[in-house]
Amino acid sequence: MPNSNSQILTGWGRTAPSRARVIATANGIAVDHALAGVGNRGVVARGLGRSYGDAAQNADGDVIDATALNEPFDLDCATGQLRVGGGVSLDTIMRRVIPLGWFVPVTPGTRFVTIGGAIAADIHGKNHHCDGSFANHVTEIVLHTPTGTLAVTPTSDPELFWQTAGAMGLTGVITEATVQLLPIETSRLRVDTERTKDLDDLLDRMDEGDHRYRYSVAWVDCLAKGRALGRSVLTRGDHAPLAALPAKDRSDPLAFSPRTLASAPPWVPSRLLNRFTVRAFNEVWYRKAPRHHIAGLESIGAFFHPLDGVNNWNRLYGRPGFLQYQYVVPDQATATVRATLEQLAARQCASFLAVLKRFGPENSGSLSFPMPGWTLAIDLPATTPDLSALLVKLDQLVVDAGGRTYLAKDSHLSPATLRAMYPRLAQLEQVRDRVDPNRILQSDLSRRLEL
Repeated sequence: MPNSNSQILTGWGRTAPSRARVIATANGIAVDHALAGVGNRGVVARGLGRSYGDAAQNADGDVIDATALNEPFDLDCATGQLRVGGGVSLDTIMRRVIPLGWFVPVTPGTRFVTIGGAIAADIHGKNHHCDGSFANHVTEIVLHTPTGTLAVTPTSDPELFWQTAGAMGLTGVITEATVQLLPIETSRLRVDTERTKDLDDLLDRMDEGDHRYRYSVAWVDCLAKGRALGRSVLTRGDHAPLAALPAKDRSDPLAFSPRTLASAPPWVPSRLLNRFTVRAFNEVWYRKAPRHHIAGLESIGAFFHPLDGVNNWNRLYGRPGFLQYQYVVPDQATATVRATLEQLAARQCASFLAVLKRFGPENSGSLSFPMPGWTLAIDLPATTPDLSALLVKLDQLVVDAGGRTYLAKDSHLSPATLRAMYPRLAQLEQVRDRVDPNRILQSDLSRRLEL
């Protein structure tokens, strides 16, 4: 059952806690030394810090800075197999492989995620209904554990491989991975955009048409209520073939050089994003979308990572910060999505960003988040009245529907609620007993959830 007294963390991308010892590592030998020299609070690896909660924090313990694990970087241009260091970011990968006609198989809403973090969180994207999550496209990892270093594939050691996917670094430190990339002809996407009048309209269109697109996502107006509850802007697309580009762009169809267009200053007023400013933004964003779908071309950056164009965009929520809450519920549990939006609309919760997607089949990871159904992600300002009570209500809705929340964004779950959402945790514990019997690998999240 949800615990209303659970701790709530806010913000994202924070540095490791000041009470943690940060250990820089540039190779596997340094990782092994770090694993061997920890104290009783253990150690956890940390990448670029885009997890919204405490998955890569370890107060009074050790934190491995894995961002220097940037070797090797070997691409087979004929097959798209990429062997890459665990600290290499998706941003670096995209800048190097897109001009060569390849794309990452899965990307979340930011490019600033390391390969190790992508596997540890088993990240998902707008194409999960077609392609699954990131670990589905990994053919090998090099995993440093307290009991040794292992080259692990889905066939050589399926238990360890799949229990590492989504386990938030609790089975070892990923120093290297081999990933199958996706071939593309251009760096553009052919995108259809349309607005929907309410939640039923949105669900019907996604249910009827998502299979025709590789990528699909809907922005949802969380302040709309009554007959307009769940009104949305639905955006779906595919990688554009060369023939779809204007003639002037065909000479360099794979050009890719995303830039930061703006930066949020540190002095943003704490209540800049309130129900009035967010309502105005939502109205403009909704009205500018076409009533009926219109096809157009968009860049990879604009389609997948619009917020990466604004450096430190999280500052827009002010010093109190925010948390992001994301869940998935089965296909038939549309009433849970409706009840969530009703809760937010009734409270006039100023959620700047809310997106709905469809998930396809799940994989074998005990802590891998995706499962078949609907996933809703919402930003919740820390200033939301009775935020803790709202989270308890949302957790109960998710548990009752047979769903679960995403640990990469979690900051408040209780141990009992976790076990209700993730009933296969015994498999993870068995693997950890094998590779880390003394529980050297720890984090604030693992202690909070009693993993």
